[in-house]
Amino acid sequence: MKKLFSISISGLATLNLHSLNNEGSEGNHIQTRMVDIVDKDGRLHPVNAISGDMFKHIFVEHFHALALRGGLKLCAGCQTMNANRLNADKGFEAAIKDKSNAEIADLIPQWCALDDVAGILITQGNRSVGRKSVLELGWVTGIPDKVKTDSFFHVKYDQQGRGKTGSDDGSNTGQAIFHRPASSGQYAVVAHLEAYRIGLNDISQAYAIDEGERERRYRAVMQALAFTFLEPNGAMRATQNPHLTDFQGVITTSTSSVPAPTVSPLNPEFREQVEGITQNLNLFAENTLELHNFGSLSEFAQRMADVTLRSSPGKFGG
Repeated sequence: MKKLFSISISGLATLNLHSLNNEGSEGNHIQTRMVDIVDKDGRLHPVNAISGDMFKHIFVEHFHALALRGGLKLCAGCQTMNANRLNADKGFEAAIKDKSNAEIADLIPQWCALDDVAGILITQGNRSVGRKSVLELGWVTGIPDKVKTDSFFHVKYDQQGRGKTGSDDGSNTGQAIFHRPASSGQYAVVAHLEAYRIGLNDISQAYAIDEGERERRYRAVMQALAFTFLEPNGAMRATQNPHLTDFQGVITTSTSSVPAPTVSPLNPEFREQVEGITQNLNLFAENTLELHNFGSLSEFAQRMADVTLRSSPGKFGG
């Protein structure tokens, strides 16, 4: 079984009629999130995008469900999906009293699997001790000229008060007109997982949990990461559940401190670039990098399952 230090995903996802991430509303118009990117010729393009924060929330929701099902340890805050997580756990607050930063960094992975993998900033007791997430997710960014956002007219229909735009008392319980966006296109996806950091105290550089627990968390992380792209949750899914029709790209893995390479699909030659980087790094990395191509959603699921079942998390310095 291979000991993986890191795993990267570079993928091109096709999403239709979604509204996963919006900036808010202006009047009765819901505003979709737009970003500016630069192509290989240096030209700026405004494109629709879904923030990495949204996909991190998606990952956390999937990991939380897997942790509950698999009996992984969760703090009091994470058990109820409290946004403050460990900071909402009174037992943890008592446990870190008079502890050094290194000792607190030891307690975080021991106390909660979700805070171990998703990261946390401890702010209890006038302390500020951070733990970086083991997973890095970039913006899911539209490909220029291959993504479009439309705005659609909607109305809340009140049969008893037809023809009115609201009730007489101003409570807006009658008809209300609003405009909702829906975006379709191809989106660039990049993700990087530092598997060796699962359970690692970043201050002492020693592991705070045993190897069996590290492996259980690793498998839950890999499953949650696969689910994140196979079922992208987010805003307005009650009536605008995304039509995810395709996902293709490459997964790279590393069994050494050489990072698994990733190239954004904003580069149309990202596959060739990742393959070339992998081959060249292997010249001096003793063939510690591997590349796994996938051309569809089912192949992505298969590759993720194969990598997960045939590997375990590597160890810092080992």
